[in-house]
Amino acid sequence: MPESLFKKKWHILSITFCTLSAFLLLYIFRNSDDNRLTSWKWAFADTELLWPVLIIMAGIIFLYALLNSPITHQRPSLFLFSVSFAVCAVFWKVPEVIIDASRYFTQAKHLELYGITYFFSEWGRDIYAWTDLPLVPFLYGLIFKIFGEARAFIQVFTAIIFSGTVVLAYLIGKALWDEETGFFAGVLLWGIPYIFSQTPLMLVDVPTMFFLTLAIYMFIIALQKGGIWVPLSAVSVFCTVFSKYSAWVMLSVLAVVFLVLLKQGSGRNRRGQGVMVHDADAQTPEAVPDFRSCIYRGIAVVVITGALVGVAVYLKYDFILGQMKFLREYQAPGLGRWGESFVSTFLYQIHPFITIAALYAVYYAVRKKDPKFLIISWLVLLIVILQIRRSRYVMVVFPMVTLMASYGLQKIASPEIRRYVASCIAAVSLTVAMFAYMPLLQSMSLVNLKNAGIFLDSVDAEKVEVFALPSEKSTVNSSVAVPILDLYTGKDILYHYDNSSSFPSESIDTSPIRFTWGYKNPGYYIPTQNGPVSYTIAVITNHGDDVLPGPIREKLKRYERIRVFEATEGLFLYSPVVTVYSPAVERKK
Repeated sequence: MPESLFKKKWHILSITFCTLSAFLLLYIFRNSDDNRLTSWKWAFADTELLWPVLIIMAGIIFLYALLNSPITHQRPSLFLFSVSFAVCAVFWKVPEVIIDASRYFTQAKHLELYGITYFFSEWGRDIYAWTDLPLVPFLYGLIFKIFGEARAFIQVFTAIIFSGTVVLAYLIGKALWDEETGFFAGVLLWGIPYIFSQTPLMLVDVPTMFFLTLAIYMFIIALQKGGIWVPLSAVSVFCTVFSKYSAWVMLSVLAVVFLVLLKQGSGRNRRGQGVMVHDADAQTPEAVPDFRSCIYRGIAVVVITGALVGVAVYLKYDFILGQMKFLREYQAPGLGRWGESFVSTFLYQIHPFITIAALYAVYYAVRKKDPKFLIISWLVLLIVILQIRRSRYVMVVFPMVTLMASYGLQKIASPEIRRYVASCIAAVSLTVAMFAYMPLLQSMSLVNLKNAGIFLDSVDAEKVEVFALPSEKSTVNSSVAVPILDLYTGKDILYHYDNSSSFPSESIDTSPIRFTWGYKNPGYYIPTQNGPVSYTIAVITNHGDDVLPGPIREKLKRYERIRVFEATEGLFLYSPVVTVYSPAVERKK
């Protein structure tokens, strides 16, 4: 056997052993994972190891063959997009498991029903906006208006958005270094199982990750090429600004991009003047803007972005100012109380090999004196400095983490070994996401709203009258469950809001679910008199709260219970149960 072949087989065996050992260690110490949604101690509570290990081994073989297929070299962008979309589609059966989705659905439905002009004029007034920004709910509302009010269309959109993020990671790596660095950065995004718990949800985090990554890529290209890329870059920054407030501080990376490319442009000018400047990682002249062009293009992007943002802020100045003040007083201090450990985020929710490769990349880049590495490491540095410890908030920088890891993987000389390492990372993470996280998410009690909504569509009634009752066990305002139920059913909902439920200021003032007590009953749920209409009643209670108020018990005397949805995972205080009632007289007919 040739020595090189022997070494390659030895490396493959060693990597396989390390892959399985790392998985087993994480499994053994799974109680160290304090993630609030997909903790390993919950996901693997009743899981035996044999099947996951066998699936991982099969996944490694399949993914390695996939990464060696001709299309990965001929059409890398198409390959990354297609596989990413296909993986996201597997998770479409996951229900909404985070109650924040009720806000975004309500905001989007206002646009669907009342139009774009109403949406922007009433944002922050009749449309309850909490600390949200309007871009993502606006896009969701457009989808509802064009294609119809169905969650499936939102899930297709978020799958496209995530797949686009994978391609953007590839393009950033290609623009800064080479095609292979970018390609592995895209592949390694499959090595972050937490992402796939978010892609099927109607939230803003996945779109924000996309727009931030897009803004970084477009700004790099705008500085390198100028022309039409300058206004396009400004628009991408504008979209990021109005996706989520936390993205604002992340946009500081654009200053890093500017300074790094400006330095390169300065070096190019000095080379052009006959001054020898050593650059071990010099790019082609077309990819490095000269000093003057870089200045002009950067200023142009800032001016156009400033004009766009300035107009938008001017129109909603008082409301945005109030939101920012509230964020300082409530959200910023709350990050420390609602956080998760870096151990959870960077070892459990991200495959540990990605974290190790990213850390090695820091050493490698410093030794290599590569200024471009600062572009992809800046946001991770901010996460550490600012101690942002919630996976949902850290998620926007995951493409930069995988770019760092891919940069570190390039130190492995053999392309085959690099592909094998990437296959191992992706196989483990996709196994965890599909066979541990997905069953956990499907068992969470908010699935009762999904199942009830699907059932209501099969009931022979024109409208659904909904009662959401307060709970003694949970501080969540139960009214927030109504929009999530509405998301799953095509029936018209009439919602009776219990005005006697008041804001429990002492217990909820610093809680992450405080927003539920600012929920406003949308006008489209208010009952109207349009002649005789057949009704079904749905009562939403918290698990264990069996006593109904007297007026509701009196009304239900004319109804009979036909279905109860009461699945519960026993992990959270708020566990909605949906009981469906049908008119007794109509049932006898």
